[in-house]
Amino acid sequence: MSVQRYPLAGVTVVSLEQAVAAPYATRQLADLGARVIKVERPGDGDFARRYDTTVHGHSSYFVWLNRSKESLTLDLKDPRGHEILHDLLDGADVFVQNLAPGAAARLGLDAAAVTSRRPGLIPCTISGYGTTGPWSDRKAYDLLVQCQTGLVSLTGTPEGTARTGISVADIAAGMYAYSGILTALYTRATTGEAHPVEVSLFEALAEWMGQPAYYTRHGGTQPPRLGTQHATIAPYGTYAAADGKEVLFSIQNEREWVALCAEFLGRPELAEDPRFATGSDRVAHRDELNALVAERVRRSGSDEILKDLDRIGIACAGVNDVAAFLDHPVLAARGRWSEVEVPGATVEALLPPADLAGLPARMDPVPAVGEHTGAILAELGRTDEEVAALRAEGVV
Repeated sequence: MSVQRYPLAGVTVVSLEQAVAAPYATRQLADLGARVIKVERPGDGDFARRYDTTVHGHSSYFVWLNRSKESLTLDLKDPRGHEILHDLLDGADVFVQNLAPGAAARLGLDAAAVTSRRPGLIPCTISGYGTTGPWSDRKAYDLLVQCQTGLVSLTGTPEGTARTGISVADIAAGMYAYSGILTALYTRATTGEAHPVEVSLFEALAEWMGQPAYYTRHGGTQPPRLGTQHATIAPYGTYAAADGKEVLFSIQNEREWVALCAEFLGRPELAEDPRFATGSDRVAHRDELNALVAERVRRSGSDEILKDLDRIGIACAGVNDVAAFLDHPVLAARGRWSEVEVPGATVEALLPPADLAGLPARMDPVPAVGEHTGAILAELGRTDEEVAALRAEGVV
């Protein structure tokens, strides 16, 4: 397929990025065909390259976040490196950075500075707590933001809190940066105006905390920690079957509740029991309800239970570990796996979740550190001798 068929073909993104949030945003732009030039430190590059070595010697984070990009190494503290970056920005559509607090301004790379001579450039700043306000100078990592937004207080069991098992604050920020950049590109195309984009990890995850925020402000107490149980719906959670495996199911409405009582629990009268008559009643009497459900579930094997629940139209599932997820029949049957090259190997990667009819996903290689430095510098007019000198002096 010609690269010109990709929706963002012709869009150039320069990204001074590290870790998760910004690379996740720009990888999604690359998935759509944008040219993403990833600017890294000479030598080691993005520190996320060293988070682990599990994927043929490469970091699982880096492989996930950086396919279809070009890697350019630059020492931005050297005037020559700084000049090269500005040459790149002169031909770019989007500039993304998630440097430490204050670092972009010190380098003259904050939104106001980079757009002063490039009014058509769309800068995107990803920070921890915003570029203004009392916490603008604080570093923010994913778990810190999970704690500050109250997410950790909702996650876990009555006995203790737990970190969400993925980098949810980084992912949230990356998603909003991605959608913000797309919106800014659309606005520029339709009005001619380029609007800077700013996203913070804290405010991105704060948006995802909307339901518990409303519940707490208006209910006077926050939703309880209940493990796999749902804080505001019952029954909704996992129960242990006779074979020791856990099954999860959810009752979403009164029709399902009546069917569960009559056809699964064998107790049709429970549907009229005052303790369980409404969703709120069932939550208020969760312990009594769970005891009834658990007693029924442990009398049958997990496969039989799932078959029965499917038959009566109750949403249900077994509880997979990650290995089972990788072998999920839906992923296999829908052809969701594709091959991606990493330096020295080829790995399987999931296709982007948003399918565009008639447009195959772009799944180009994950770059080695500085792999494209020479080619990019040649595009900018540097000679082989100049590039060799820059390499020898550690500028690239």
